[in-house]
Amino acid sequence: MPARSKSRRAKPTAKRKAPRLLFPCTVVGSWPQPDWLIDRAKLAGRFPPRVRAKELWRIPEAHLAAAQDDATRLAILDMERAGMDIVSDGEIRRESYSNHFATALDGVDIDNPGTALDRSGEPVPVPRVTGPIRRKRPVSVADVQFLKANTDRKIKITVPGPFTMSQQAQNDWYPNGRECALAYAAALNAEIAALFKAGADVVQIDEPYMQARPEAAREYGAEALTRALRGIKGTTCVHICFGYAALIHKRPAGYSFLPEFADIPCTQVSIETAQSKLDCSILRALPDKQILLGVLDLSTHAVETPKMVIDRVRRALKHCDAERILLAPDCGMKYLPRDVAFGKLQAMSRAALRLREDFGR
Repeated sequence: MPARSKSRRAKPTAKRKAPRLLFPCTVVGSWPQPDWLIDRAKLAGRFPPRVRAKELWRIPEAHLAAAQDDATRLAILDMERAGMDIVSDGEIRRESYSNHFATALDGVDIDNPGTALDRSGEPVPVPRVTGPIRRKRPVSVADVQFLKANTDRKIKITVPGPFTMSQQAQNDWYPNGRECALAYAAALNAEIAALFKAGADVVQIDEPYMQARPEAAREYGAEALTRALRGIKGTTCVHICFGYAALIHKRPAGYSFLPEFADIPCTQVSIETAQSKLDCSILRALPDKQILLGVLDLSTHAVETPKMVIDRVRRALKHCDAERILLAPDCGMKYLPRDVAFGKLQAMSRAALRLREDFGR
């Protein structure tokens, strides 16, 4: 009787990773808030508030949270319909990008504000640091949970950076700006960890004052931002900009603080290139970062054509691999009419589709 042959188990076929979607589209953070929710004329007629500005809301306090939820659902739907691959909550519940978090911390007196110079050089009311800065409670965790429950797309949430918060405060407690920024960083670190635990796919840290005050940013701002990211597991993005186009009309020729991000442990760097017509050769200084590329000019209500967006992307492609580029607007969409903002995002997503066809995926 012939010996029974040994059965051979087929070797498992190695699974190939699907190629990452090229040119994913997202927003920087904000989306136009409805005029029935917030007084948009008052909002646009002043610099972003650093302390609370409850007078901007049109809805009585008892119904405000529910109204903000409804407006957030509309913002999510707008972003989905416009073709965004990664959506935010539009920062609909905020009076500004920074005051929502900065006024929620222990050690900060918001009832008796101090004064600091805005990036325009104008004195403005700011939180006054009167004790040790500590995060006493989750600030945006519920916002992440709400966002996750209302979309099946990837989600991002934004927080102000520690250096920017330290520049937007009157420090009456810490011996110097560095110690103040590091205290903000420790509080922010706990918040970022909680946001990822709640389900955020991307957490973006907004650091516009690193561009506005590059000397202090080099002295201790980069150290504070690195402290805020210590031990964080997840996709993190740092946004740096020239200021809202609706409020600050002059643009410098280039960034005064950008190559320094190469040494900061973030995944992505978000920059503006559209209005400034930025020389994108600077991207060569960030060879290991994904680039959130601002390709929509928010200084005008004219809606770009997909070709205009593609031309702006191709400026960057000379200096950065396609696999590292995400498409986004320049920052400050909240100041645009909603139909204009939607049209601009739609042009961007259509440009992304054409670019993917050109690259064969």
